[in-house]
Amino acid sequence: MAPRVTPKDREVTFDPDEIIVSKTDLKGRITYANTTFAKVAGYSRAELMGAPHSIIRHPDMPRCVFKLLWDRLAEEKEVFAYVKNMARGGEYYWVFAHVTPSYDNTGKVTGYHSNRRVPDRRVVDGVITPLYRTLLATEASHANAKDGLRASFAQLLDIVKSKASSYDELVFSL
Repeated sequence: MAPRVTPKDREVTFDPDEIIVSKTDLKGRITYANTTFAKVAGYSRAELMGAPHSIIRHPDMPRCVFKLLWDRLAEEKEVFAYVKNMARGGEYYWVFAHVTPSYDNTGKVTGYHSNRRVPDRRVVDGVITPLYRTLLATEASHANAKDGLRASFAQLLDIVKSKASSYDELVFSL
């Protein structure tokens, strides 16, 4: 098990022309990480191989966003999302992620592929950060994690419905 990392209020950035790339198996274990991923996350590529992708999960990320992501992937749909990740030293970095299922030559899903780019800072600061704080507060306001997840997921879906005809339309309208 990886040692617990304490989040720090220090951001790591990467260049707009760089792309963070990773692949995982069906259980979310990393099977490929490019050098940009390793550099930004603060791990060697060897350390990332076989590690759960959640090794970079930042506690400021609402669980309902990951539920949405996994639900869409289970339907074999691609998903785009703004994600706050945590580097090895506790620093954070924002990405605009595009995650897709990977298929074998028979059409069976064998894992997932993710490309992450530098997000639009105005969207992160003006929309996503306040939204994620609200969703996290909803999650924390419940006595148990399951109820918190259920409530924040419903809240996220209500927000999507109030602003757009679909999640994708909302994400791309930001």
